[in-house]
Amino acid sequence: MAALSHQDVDRVPIGFYAIDCDTIEKLLGHETFLRAKARSQIAFWEGMRDEVVRSWKNDLIELHKKLPQLDIVNLAAMATGIVPPKDYRPDPPQRLDENTWKDDEGRVYKYSPITADITIVKDLVAERRVYTLEDFNEEEVSKPNDSIFEVVDAVIDEFRGKKFIIGPSNGTSAMIMLGGNYEQGLRAYHSMPEVVRKAIARQVSTAEKLDQFMLKPGYDAVMDGEDYATTAGPMLSPATFRSFCLPALQRRIGEIHRRGFKFIKHACGNNWLLMDMFVEAGFDCYQSIQESAGMDLKLLKERYGKKLALWGGVMLEHLWAGTPDDVRKDVANAIRYGAPGGGFILGTSHSVAIGTRYENFLAMLESHEKMGALSS
Repeated sequence: MAALSHQDVDRVPIGFYAIDCDTIEKLLGHETFLRAKARSQIAFWEGMRDEVVRSWKNDLIELHKKLPQLDIVNLAAMATGIVPPKDYRPDPPQRLDENTWKDDEGRVYKYSPITADITIVKDLVAERRVYTLEDFNEEEVSKPNDSIFEVVDAVIDEFRGKKFIIGPSNGTSAMIMLGGNYEQGLRAYHSMPEVVRKAIARQVSTAEKLDQFMLKPGYDAVMDGEDYATTAGPMLSPATFRSFCLPALQRRIGEIHRRGFKFIKHACGNNWLLMDMFVEAGFDCYQSIQESAGMDLKLLKERYGKKLALWGGVMLEHLWAGTPDDVRKDVANAIRYGAPGGGFILGTSHSVAIGTRYENFLAMLESHEKMGALSS
């Protein structure tokens, strides 16, 4: 909390957006569903809800006891926090081959070996749908089943007051995509702008109605993981983002702050053209800082270090394909350029993703242990 508030700290905080299952399994010495995104999804489809939830809960707690130096528990990442309700009855898609599924409405799901995730690659329902203003009238909400918080509640009970707990934001609802793919979604901002505006407004309103249930006492902050950019730059022009998305961000983050939580934004890609709007929106912290997309930590610190906190510094590419020395250099440079003046948390770009070399992960922890202490 001191780092987020740009106060002096005795040690640079360290935490990760997520640690994926292959690294977790090496740390714990057994298989896990935690951050095993595809494995968890298939298990949910097969009716193994309770087994998955038990693994997420027990292994997340065990992981953070195994790594007491980590200051942050993030419940906002996929395959980590919010779970299906206790009475969940799946209607699974049909498996077409080892890596492909199709549901009754024509949606095609594909497994990616790079991310170990299952995503919708074809959605005929969404692609053929014709959106109108009437589709986005106000909607009523109801209290969700308490069992969706089974993992969240266990983590809060275990670590409240001991670690910094981040929960899901319940949606900042800033950059909506209408249609079954990014091409259609981005085109809609120009072909039917008023429909997009109303869709964003409805999502903001719905999120606010759900805040009383979803923003849990015990969170210290909430996080959103919606990306706004590719490595080449923003998906929307800055002018379009300012017109459509910034007002929604300001409203949502203002409400999150009013309820007493910090707001942290996970955003991969080249966000330089959006950084001023990140400040205007009220972000307390910008996480990911993808150097391979041009987001240089030293320059970010110089330009924005007094306006919002920065969280990152170790390149995922070095965790994947570099050496322990590469990682040690990342840690040293991150602390050298990020820590002065406060407002810095050591972490990785993206996450500790599938394919991370275990020796590189350990080098990152060991380097932080040696270099992270600061004089107050």
